[in-house]
Amino acid sequence: MTDPGIGTQIATSTVDQIYIRGRSLVDDLMGSTDFTSMVFFHLRGRLPTEGEKAVVDACLVGVMEHGLTPSSIAARLIYSSSPEAMQAAVAGGLLGAGSAFLGVMEESAQMLQEGADLVRRGETTAEEFARDRLSELLAAGRPIPGFGHHIHRPDDPRTPKLLEIAEEHGVSGEHAELLKALSRVMDELKGRHVTVNATGAVAAVLSDIGFSYRIVRGFALIGRCAGLVGHIAEEQETPLGRVLWDMADEHVPYLGEGV
Repeated sequence: MTDPGIGTQIATSTVDQIYIRGRSLVDDLMGSTDFTSMVFFHLRGRLPTEGEKAVVDACLVGVMEHGLTPSSIAARLIYSSSPEAMQAAVAGGLLGAGSAFLGVMEESAQMLQEGADLVRRGETTAEEFARDRLSELLAAGRPIPGFGHHIHRPDDPRTPKLLEIAEEHGVSGEHAELLKALSRVMDELKGRHVTVNATGAVAAVLSDIGFSYRIVRGFALIGRCAGLVGHIAEEQETPLGRVLWDMADEHVPYLGEGV
């Protein structure tokens, strides 16, 4: 017998209907709910406010594409090897959302949410938290989540735009303010300006509209999934996977014996 306390509140189906969080997919959602709102509704069980929708939409757009990164290169190479399985190529690209690309927004959101909670409880100030946490990470030689970029210097152009959108829609809050404090202290400790990257900004604005750090990486996956499909569409028309393979074959020397 099934435990009545175990189940899902997300979706169910009948012979002629599909219900998602209590609403008819066909009658209530299709044709009247945009994709960004549907993502929010699926995760939170309610439709977003105008400000929440604007922030989520900007985040998804902001992380969708960034050129030939490891994730898109992996997707192209896998598709060139198995064009019958687009899903394998997309999945391979999504596996690249780790500590160096995309995935770090989870760590950034966790730091911001932990800090904001301490400040809210009166146990520290934003500046004190920033100094303590950054000093600890720098002393340990660990990367600082949300900071640095191999291309965008001195600033990541997506960061101020995301923060601006949140402010314009009245949903900017304590996490965005803490990110700014972290940036000020980081520059002071390093003696130079350090880029606040888009993952840090995404982490801040999504935290301000109530998303747990544990789900924040999911937005990177949703956005980048669409970007990878775009790369595969281009791969179908103008293949690059074989070119990348040939470049590796030409420029990466064999260092073993037996030749």
